[in-house]
Amino acid sequence: MYKRNFIIAITAILLVSMSADKRAFNLFNAKGKLVNYDKVLDEAAKADIVFFGELHNNAISHWLEYQLAIDLAEKKDSNLVLGAEMYESDGQLLINEYLSGLVKYKYFKGQARLWPNDNTDYRPLLQIAHDKKIPFIATNVPRRYASAVNKGGFEILEQFSDEAKKYFAPLPIDYDGNVACYKSMQEMMGKHGANIAKAQGLKDATMAYFILKNWEKGKTFLHFNGSYHSDNYEGIIWHLKRKNPDLKIISISTVEQADINKIDEETQKKADYILVVDENVTKTY
Repeated sequence: MYKRNFIIAITAILLVSMSADKRAFNLFNAKGKLVNYDKVLDEAAKADIVFFGELHNNAISHWLEYQLAIDLAEKKDSNLVLGAEMYESDGQLLINEYLSGLVKYKYFKGQARLWPNDNTDYRPLLQIAHDKKIPFIATNVPRRYASAVNKGGFEILEQFSDEAKKYFAPLPIDYDGNVACYKSMQEMMGKHGANIAKAQGLKDATMAYFILKNWEKGKTFLHFNGSYHSDNYEGIIWHLKRKNPDLKIISISTVEQADINKIDEETQKKADYILVVDENVTKTY
């Protein structure tokens, strides 16, 4: 009996050891060194603005976003603001009504132009805001205005009403086509998307605008967006730094790799912290 129990115990230990070696992700700092989650959390709690750059269908991204939001809410209490690219600025009233309990999710869902994965990936973040009674800000430009810029450039924005102009960054839109993220996007699209980088610039400028509008000193604004909007300290971060260079900003970027145990120099430059996820992790959609 003793021998059988000993064998079972050893087998269990070996199985645990084997499973512990099979990690789904690692966290690195900008120097390419492995860091633990608590380090990221502590730095985020000290920041003015935190950008979590996700891959939209990456399950680990969404899980860690949720964990970071929960833990920051515990650390910061009422000094936390949440916001996301996935909600458009003209839907702020709907968010406020839903979080207040006045409107059920099915009505919110029917009118807020939600992403297909909202129920599984972003609704839980809204629930944190609801439970902790903290603001959740819809930062992105309504897609109809980005589409208009894609067709007609920034000039077309002047033709919209004063009411419409409340939902995007003040004109004229601050934009530099030589910023690498815009330049590379435009070069990639060529003649097929004459103003696509400007449309991206409108999104970034608008998100920066609503982040600053809803942030105040002493608070941390945790923002969720696709990595491209904050990678390499460009996109939204470029706009924020133009408005307030003294902001303490922490950025997180997500990448998928076959080998999660190291990152190259180019990847290191993407953000303050890099979430490296096994490329075989299942997708949320």
